[in-house]
Amino acid sequence: MTILDELTTSPPAPDLRRATDELRRLKDEVSRGPDPAATRRQHEKNKLTVHERLELLFDEGTFTEIEPLRRHRATGFGLEDRKPHGDGVVTGWGRVHGRTVFAYAHDFRVFAGALGEAHAAKVHKVMDLAASAGAPLVSLNDGAGARIQEGVTALAGYGGIFRRNVASSGVIPQISVMLGPCAGGAAYSPALTDFVFMVRGTAQMFITGPDVVQAVTGEKITHDGLGGADVHATASGVSHFAHDEEDGCLEDVRFLLSLLPANNRELPPVVPCEDPADRATGRLADLVPADPGRSYDIREVIEEVVDDGEYLEVHETWAGNVVCALARLDGHPVGIVANQPARLAGVLDIHASEKAARFVSTCDAFNIPLVTLVDVPGFLPGVDQEHNGIIRHGAKLLYAYCNATVPRISLVLRKAYGGAYIVMDSRSIGADLSFAWPTNEIAVMGAEGAANVVFRREIAAADDPEALRAQRIKEYKAELMHPYYAAERGLVDDVIDPGDTRRVLIRSLAMLRTKRAEVPERKHGNVPT
Repeated sequence: MTILDELTTSPPAPDLRRATDELRRLKDEVSRGPDPAATRRQHEKNKLTVHERLELLFDEGTFTEIEPLRRHRATGFGLEDRKPHGDGVVTGWGRVHGRTVFAYAHDFRVFAGALGEAHAAKVHKVMDLAASAGAPLVSLNDGAGARIQEGVTALAGYGGIFRRNVASSGVIPQISVMLGPCAGGAAYSPALTDFVFMVRGTAQMFITGPDVVQAVTGEKITHDGLGGADVHATASGVSHFAHDEEDGCLEDVRFLLSLLPANNRELPPVVPCEDPADRATGRLADLVPADPGRSYDIREVIEEVVDDGEYLEVHETWAGNVVCALARLDGHPVGIVANQPARLAGVLDIHASEKAARFVSTCDAFNIPLVTLVDVPGFLPGVDQEHNGIIRHGAKLLYAYCNATVPRISLVLRKAYGGAYIVMDSRSIGADLSFAWPTNEIAVMGAEGAANVVFRREIAAADDPEALRAQRIKEYKAELMHPYYAAERGLVDDVIDPGDTRRVLIRSLAMLRTKRAEVPERKHGNVPT
């Protein structure tokens, strides 16, 4: 017999102390879950229970649950005999690094975390509270989708979640943490949020499962092979982060929250910084080869410049030819977009353009200044890229930068050619400040290609074409690609010593901290798709 059964069959409590004791016993029973066997099965799958997860997410002792006693009112298919408290989801708020954060978390032990009418109502309420309070919302997803026994009311519940996801987009940070299955329409809510975390081996996301895929297409595939963490972190780009364990995943969620403001009307949180603002970064001259054809890892450059070498890379294993990261400079959060010469020579392609565009828009929405490190030879050529819409996707990045009103600084490390130079937050599209190292080459294209176009006929008619080609390449570089050409024309604000990079960026961002941008009056822009 449960505590509730005792309450409904016993006479009323004679005093408040007894009633309070019975309430405590009821809530303890609800918190423990439906039965020990369900908890054991959860642990056998290497999954934590809902309350164990919330304890890891929030500062100790700060989580406040709401509606823990709510139960569904559905009938039919045996539901009238199964009315567990909480209805498969825990909702509430707490503190992360001392700041208020709201959350809802599926309890797989109850109806496999499936969403019904009461379940959805709890989620809607906590989403509304988060929006009203102007605080981040984290969802811990471990559910079997819509509760089939409740029919269309379950689907309507998802509709209410999606509508609130969109209404809060760009208003409060929304983070989805995938800790179990997420199939069908349920997968659209994470896709509408700002960041998605997944845990390998336990989390999967897909619209149609392996059985349906095999029945329709004949393709046989596992749940992980179809929609596991590595699939979405490396192939589809749906997941921004993939982790091996839940505790490490939730620790990174906490770190991400420490870099984000509570809402779009606040600045990101500043922390004390012991890394000197004027620290020299002379090591950069050794990290980055002067030869524009040689490769290097841009992550080492980022690590050298930012506070204490600490940063959080977003989409680390997807579209690796561009790096997007959140870090701090002098204690203030910044978003960094950087070409990665170690991957495809740092060219921009479809996926890199999408990845960087989304990151730029996210930073702009939450008042995070942007620093762009440029070393780009151009857009990736090829029939596949053109036929799959590199023009549309490249335009997304261009649109994102042009639309951004946060402080924007670009730094050309080496080469910056053609349309890719323009797109990577050049001065002409609105960068507040543009700097370059003395190894920069800013031009329509590389000297070799330019000479072949401009002097094509002359070279073809020469007695020694190769000698003349080499001469014209040298002349083109001297005339149009020397390190000070763009600076002489006001397209670069200064050519700086690599050793001064950190100092220059920090001073520039401090000056831009009070930037105010005029935004045209309109309903919204029409983003390229």
